[in-house]
Amino acid sequence: MKQQNKQKQQKLQQLRQRRKKLLQRKCQLNSQAKKRQQKTKLLSSSLSPTSEQNDEKLLVGKINGFFGVRGWIKIFSHTEPRSNILNYQPWWYLDKDQWKTIEITNGREQSKTIVAHVKAIDNREQAQSLLGLELYIKKSQLPELDNEELYWHELTGMRVVNLDNVELGIVDSMVATGANDVLVVKGEKEHWVPYIEPFLVSLNREQRLITVDWDEAF
Repeated sequence: MKQQNKQKQQKLQQLRQRRKKLLQRKCQLNSQAKKRQQKTKLLSSSLSPTSEQNDEKLLVGKINGFFGVRGWIKIFSHTEPRSNILNYQPWWYLDKDQWKTIEITNGREQSKTIVAHVKAIDNREQAQSLLGLELYIKKSQLPELDNEELYWHELTGMRVVNLDNVELGIVDSMVATGANDVLVVKGEKEHWVPYIEPFLVSLNREQRLITVDWDEAF
């Protein structure tokens, strides 16, 4: 785990250095490029980059502990912010090959976790059977966005090209860095592309194609 965190920090440091160099180069953009950037809209998300998905459902969290003695549970949330998981009801879980639902009667953010009370679960013994369950929602439970907006999970698998029409790869995941979010693009090499203008140039939903202002060597 320490090694993974170290590698991630190295990646972020490299990204900051690359971003600094590119921002210096952006000062030389011509007026046509600037007009194009002004028309670009940033995308939206209420799910974190780590959310897994299938054709109909999205992984939004996991039950990972008890809270108190009256059947309350702790939940690791994949939503951003983490409390958004409470807005999607019911939750779904896979029991062998059958999808079942979980309904909560109450829930809140508690320190750095989410706690909730599941309907008809009133003690630790009953809650024991829920530990480890992965929680899903239906994609239809997500609020509708404007036509030019997408959720993060919809970006996964999209092709990414730069302004020279060089294929950089496909979107594998996203990383939240604090200052901004980053597209992790995997092709012949891995590219970490800041998820902000002016690096994000355009997105074609129909072609599932993202165009970025990014050097293929980075």
